[in-house]
Amino acid sequence: MMEKIVLKATKRDVVGKKVGALRRQGKLPAVLYGHRIETTPILLDAYEGSQTLSHLTSSTLVTIALDGMQYLAQVREKQREFIKNRLVHVDFQVVSLTEKMRTQVGIELTGMAPAVKNFNAVIQTGLTSMEVECMPQVLPERIVVDISGLAEIGDGVRVRDVVLSDQVKILTDPEEIIAIATAPRKEEISAEAPVAEEAAPEEIEGGKKE
Repeated sequence: MMEKIVLKATKRDVVGKKVGALRRQGKLPAVLYGHRIETTPILLDAYEGSQTLSHLTSSTLVTIALDGMQYLAQVREKQREFIKNRLVHVDFQVVSLTEKMRTQVGIELTGMAPAVKNFNAVIQTGLTSMEVECMPQVLPERIVVDISGLAEIGDGVRVRDVVLSDQVKILTDPEEIIAIATAPRKEEISAEAPVAEEAAPEEIEGGKKE
């Protein structure tokens, strides 16, 4: 069960360029829109909002407490100031508690692949997220994928190998690769450089191109 995260908000009358003054007062401008709510400009406490949102995954749902009402919402966009990397605006989309939602959920790899230790394999990642469909109440914050089964070069984990709750439907192509153990790059070829010096110039050049 996903932990309930509540952010207190107030309605915002100030829009446009005047919003900068609110930021200097320690406020974080945001907007709330979506299921059964008109687009509503809101304000959060900048410190509380930044601290809370910085620890959330892209699929974590938050509860916005506004005027005595609570709205379950997903963070759709976070705008940051380029130089200070400070959060300056957030878009929250209200979701329905009675309708399924489609969204991307981030993938987190866990475990140690024996192929790395035994064959010096390199683990290459494909997907970083998967699209799922489910009720908001059972939306996973992340999808944990165990790579400890990658024993040899060529072993991989595909979307079809991921097992989630029967309440969560995976929409991503089941053949998509999440992670695969690949052979190490042949950088050690440089150890054979003295032999290459005796070859014809065009062979050396060809070797470099390879």
